Parts: sequence; structure tokens; C-alpha cells
Amino acid sequence: MLDFILIFKAAVIAIVEALTEFLPISSTGHEILVGRIINFYDTKYSTMYMIVIQLAAIMAIVVLYWDTLWNYIKDFFVYLFTFGRHGKKGFKFWINLLVGSIPALIVGGLLHTIIKKKLFNINTVTIGFIVGGFLLVIIENIYLKRKKYVKTIKNIESVSYKQAFTVGVFQCLSMWPGMSRSASTIIGGWLANMDTPLAAEFSFFLAIPAMFGASFVGIKDADFLSMTSSETAALIIGCIICFICAYYVVAKFIDYLRKKTMKIFAYYRISMGVVLLVLVLKKII
Repeated sequence: MLDFILIFKAAVIAIVEALTEFLPISSTGHEILVGRIINFYDTKYSTMYMIVIQLAAIMAIVVLYWDTLWNYIKDFFVYLFTFGRHGKKGFKFWINLLVGSIPALIVGGLLHTIIKKKLFNINTVTIGFIVGGFLLVIIENIYLKRKKYVKTIKNIESVSYKQAFTVGVFQCLSMWPGMSRSASTIIGGWLANMDTPLAAEFSFFLAIPAMFGASFVGIKDADFLSMTSSETAALIIGCIICFICAYYVVAKFIDYLRKKTMKIFAYYRISMGVVLLVLVLKKII
């Protein structure tokens, strides 16, 4: 008989992942918080589950931007087979993703164990929420003032290797739970002189190698064959829910950024962080 309580908890976490992975409010922080509240956290299965549903979330990006990605894939091979005479745009795109991924690959490789042991707790999440919120406000204000005098780039094909590397350096901030990979990379995009929608889209593209890599590292030792029928059902249902929700969240988020600022997300983060700080100090959580 299926454990519907387990399936319900898994569905809740899937929705949390989908709503928060690509918004600048920290999916890891929310998963830790919600997971503790509903008692779906810090077990072998829950840890594996939270890693696997990231693949469902990133597949939403792949599907949403499939036409763009496919064209760049074709361009990449055209560039190779024509010895650089054609397909330069696609080749540059993939090299940019590689350049942008290098900082996190190095830092993550060196500090992975320390991060897992020392930083995945409610105290660090609280700090991440508050600090990340203030950084969003401060850096966006700098970006908006500079935008009046300096022309920002709006096209993914105009991103230079230096700009890609700058965003990649800031992506490393997301290794602190609560900081948010999306927020960190968008901040990096602002400082690299990218327009906000472009910074968000580059953040999504940069998430593809980052999340696939992190997920495969996290699940390489998982024993899927030993899962119960309830655990298997929860994983499948969670992945489906996460994919569908993430697809629509990303589409709406980009549309939102074309019209409004990121301040609402910053204020949410700071408010959430203050609430968590009070709950921690009162020893409620």
C-alpha cells in the first residue's frame, strides 16, 4: 500500500523547488526550512530526492529554451567542422558556459565536503537570506544608476568571455545556503553590465551544467533499486510536478523582469530572514 503522506510531503518539496530554484530567493534555503517543518529532511531518501528533482527543474529550462539551445548545438559542430568559418555564435555560447562554470567547479570541488558538513543548517540559511536580500537591493541600485549613462548588453550573443567569467565567480556565492544561485548570478550579471532579463536568462543557461553536474555527483551512490514502491511513486510524481511548475515559473519570471525591478524579491528575502532569525533566537526551530 502506498504511503500517501510521504507522497504528499514529496509533492510539497517539489513545488517549493520549482517555485524557488530560478527565482532569486534560494531553493536550498526554502527546502531546508519547509523540509524541517513537514519532517522531510536530513534522511538518506529526502537528500537523494531533493537532488533528483533538481534535474526535473533544469529540464524545464532545456524544454523552454530548446530552440535556442538546439541552434547553438548545431552551430557548435558547424564551427568545428568548418574550422571556425561558420557557427561562431553557437561556439561562443558554449565556451561562455564553460568559462562561467569554471569558478564554481573549482570552488565546489575544493570545498564540497566542508559546505555539506558546516553550512547546511537553519542558521546559515538565515544569514544567506538577509545578506542576499541586501546585496540585491544595493547592487540593483548601482546597476540602475549606471544604466542611465552606460549602455547595457541585451543579447546573449554579445556576452564576452570576461563577462561570463564574472557571472561564474558570483555563482560561487550560491554555495552558501540561502544566498540563491539565481540571485548570485544575476548580481554578477549586473556587475558585468548585462540587462536584467539577459542576466536572468544567462543565469538559467549557466544552471544547466551546474545543476546537472551537482545532481549527478549527488546521486552517483544512490541505491534506486532499494526504494519502496511509495518512495518510487513519490519520486516520479515529484519530478513531474517540479517540471511543470518550474516551466511556468521561469516563463513568468522573465516576463516580470522586463517590466519591474527585483526589489520585491529582496524585501521578501530580508523579511523571511528576520522571521527566521527570531524563530532561531526563540529556539522555536
